[in-house]
Amino acid sequence: MAKHYLLYGSERYALAILRPLQDAIRARGGEAAWFFDGPGAEDLRPDEKLLTTTEEVRRWNAIAVITGSNAVPHFFPGVKVETFHGFDAGKPRHIYIRGFFDLYCTTGPNDTRAFSEIAERVGHFKVVETGWPKIDPFMQDIAGGLPPVRKPPVILYHSTFSPSWSAAETLYEEVKRLSRGGEWKWIVTFHPKMNPDTVAKFRAIENEHLRFADDDNILDLFPQVDMMCSDTSSALNEFLLTHKPVVTFKNRRPGPQLIDIDDAAQFEPAIRRALSRPPELMQAIVAYADSIHPYRDGRSSERVLDAIDAFIAAGSRNRKSKPMNLWRKLKIRRRIGYWGPA
Repeated sequence: MAKHYLLYGSERYALAILRPLQDAIRARGGEAAWFFDGPGAEDLRPDEKLLTTTEEVRRWNAIAVITGSNAVPHFFPGVKVETFHGFDAGKPRHIYIRGFFDLYCTTGPNDTRAFSEIAERVGHFKVVETGWPKIDPFMQDIAGGLPPVRKPPVILYHSTFSPSWSAAETLYEEVKRLSRGGEWKWIVTFHPKMNPDTVAKFRAIENEHLRFADDDNILDLFPQVDMMCSDTSSALNEFLLTHKPVVTFKNRRPGPQLIDIDDAAQFEPAIRRALSRPPELMQAIVAYADSIHPYRDGRSSERVLDAIDAFIAAGSRNRKSKPMNLWRKLKIRRRIGYWGPA
């Protein structure tokens, strides 16, 4: 009998994160179904199975519920597996330890160390380093190495939605000015939760040198550009895996892998430096990329499924039981509208 898996999402970006897992499940003869308690279901393809009620989920009886979200309904059958919805953007990962998951599939050595230390202390989850499923197709696409800078160069501008972290309003006038000069091409895209007024401002400056992209999967844009400009978005870490430069504005965790600025007047010079690809910067980018995601084989989804199989084979239990989490469980029940047995 085919193994059943449930792919759980609360945002549209779950599709990009979990579809590579769906491909790996199908390649192994398994079956995947989706459940959304937020946007995303409307974008499923005809060949993708949607479950719309908890009763359907319980009948599906998955061996594992896999998600990139920070929480998961505890009353869904199966091992609860966290694959993350982005790399560490500068905030401590431990804030995501909320007692819902049996298994954390980490992206690379940095996260593995942090999560393993917590797992040793609390004992109610297991940590396995697998790499990140979302970027499996992407890693296969960039296997050919770093291409030369285009003529004219193409810049990706991306910002997170958090008002305290976003540089979109601060750098708006510079992006507007530089895009009208024509020396560089620009692609602008934002986090789905970005302030609609900010989105409207950037849409309004579209011209022959700047386009606003609505791509759900930002990875699709990475091969089209030569560098990124951002702030403290987790997407910049995904971009660094291309080994291309990133200019950031007041990044919360700057380092030698970034060209970080704190004044809009520094924006243009920083871009020029990034496009020149200085050797010390490029070496730092490669070292950082290896620390967050050393897997360049595009097989992270297979490693996640292997980790699930091993966890189940070992008895599907951790050293200690998960915490009661009564308040968080109540909120999930209310959100989904299910009050039956767990």
